[in-house]
Amino acid sequence: MLDQYLTVKGYGEQEIVIEKSRFIAYVNRAESEEEAVQFIGQIKKMHWQATHNCSAYIIGEHHEHQKANDDGEPSGTAGRPMLEVLKKIGLHDTVVVVTRYFGGIKLGAGGLIRAYGQATKEGIKAAGVIRRLLHRKLRVTVDYTWLGKVQNEVQNRGLKLDDIQYLDQVTLTLLIPKGNEDKAAQWLTNLTNGQARLEWGDWIYMDQPVEIA
Repeated sequence: MLDQYLTVKGYGEQEIVIEKSRFIAYVNRAESEEEAVQFIGQIKKMHWQATHNCSAYIIGEHHEHQKANDDGEPSGTAGRPMLEVLKKIGLHDTVVVVTRYFGGIKLGAGGLIRAYGQATKEGIKAAGVIRRLLHRKLRVTVDYTWLGKVQNEVQNRGLKLDDIQYLDQVTLTLLIPKGNEDKAAQWLTNLTNGQARLEWGDWIYMDQPVEIA
């Protein structure tokens, strides 16, 4: 699992008009090629009368799966520029389809490259970009006398408190950023004079919004 990576928040769409041609960008997260292909098929079915439904996706921890499709536009003027936008931003697990309705004015190769690139970027902005940061759950069980002190320290350190369970003792579930596990265990042990029971749980990603230019 990657410590962190960028992807889109979810579904988004945006339309731009260039020289009377409509370019409608559809963006979504896809964590497999099957999901990407299915999404592309849905858009093509919805816009079966469109002049072109060009697509691109980039999937996998190390961008193992990449594909670009010009769907009838001159070779290299649609799918490839769309894919390059995904790569330039650094996105993972993202699929984009740009539907074009021809407006009667030819754009030329350079114009098409710019148009499909711009439409892709606007679609990504509409979907929203997030940074996914890997954390591990840490369950901290203490007597109630330690609760206030632990909560205050968690807040002061800016850690995420995921859950609290009130039973005979209180159990707080914290989300610890990857790479900080030993440090977190040490300060909690010191804070409670060794009276806290610590139990590590599953890994989980936390999402952080990212602005793109």
